[in-house]
Amino acid sequence: MPEPIIHIYGVVSSGLAEVPAGAQQCSPRVPGASPLGLVPAGSSAGMVVHAPASVIERRRVLALALRALAPGAPLVAIAHNTKGGTRLVKELEAFGCSVTSEHKRHHRIVRAVRPEHVHGLQEAIDDGDAIFLPDLGLWSQPGLFNWDRIDPGSALLLEHLPVTTGCGADLGCGIGVLARAVREKNPAAVLHLIDIDARALDIARRNVPGDGLFLHWADLRAARISGASPVGERQTEMPLIGVLPAGLDFVVCNPPFHDAGEEDKSLGKLFIERAADMLRPGGQLWLTANRHLPYEAILRGRFETVEAIADRAGFKVYAATKATGRTQAATRETSRRASSSAADSRPARKGGGRSGHR
Repeated sequence: MPEPIIHIYGVVSSGLAEVPAGAQQCSPRVPGASPLGLVPAGSSAGMVVHAPASVIERRRVLALALRALAPGAPLVAIAHNTKGGTRLVKELEAFGCSVTSEHKRHHRIVRAVRPEHVHGLQEAIDDGDAIFLPDLGLWSQPGLFNWDRIDPGSALLLEHLPVTTGCGADLGCGIGVLARAVREKNPAAVLHLIDIDARALDIARRNVPGDGLFLHWADLRAARISGASPVGERQTEMPLIGVLPAGLDFVVCNPPFHDAGEEDKSLGKLFIERAADMLRPGGQLWLTANRHLPYEAILRGRFETVEAIADRAGFKVYAATKATGRTQAATRETSRRASSSAADSRPARKGGGRSGHR
């Protein structure tokens, strides 16, 4: 008889709930996980869910969890009090569950047993599924970044984005707004769509027309650079997991600066570092960001030229060009000559010209 499978959705902080060893991850934001929506109905022996903050997304996740659980199997749902925790009891009761709850470290922890009969699951699942938005002319899904509107930073970048050629990437592509603009300006561009969320990649693939697309399901904090961009290789519908391309001609990016709902400026800086790593010498980064974010120093540290292209309504657009191999060599030679010249111009010390550490 096969071992019963217990599932976990999302990352659960230590001490909030016990996660059995061997539990299978099923969050779309954990690269390589098996999607919760594909867990066969009634097959899961238990589920621990870090519930999302968005109401529609959270109800969908809870409904998918209850559908996956076998009758009598335990469910533990966790959310921060300010991010849906106060709603968990009513939401699970609405599906027909009897629950108990406790507070711990500003979180609500709700426990239930999957009842024999539940109701309203399919409606909640359908409400949170992918949807075409006629006003935008795009597919999207509740829970994704700015899922029902174009982010103003992206809108500003779209106004100034030039025709890009060669092979590039939309880093943190979301639903593919920037990648779609790249493809509309140059249908022949080869594009890598990179995101931590598998749902975003699925949606972006619908929104970006044509072939020559490569999907990368990756967390930039752990992903590795592949060392080569697979230009000319046959694209696949399945994403490459945890791998980033290299040798790119361009990268477009609207980097996030929140992680789990909390501001994290280091995340945007990481995106800039990874963009620089992925670009070939002379490649270009087109980036939009909130004006208050301290990105200019890291841009100037990793790129030869950095130009502020636009500044409006609290957002900036930058075009940054990576140094060529010749420029890097020239910079090193100039630095060497400057150091040598400075050393030659120093007056000799009494007792000889030799200097050193004591």
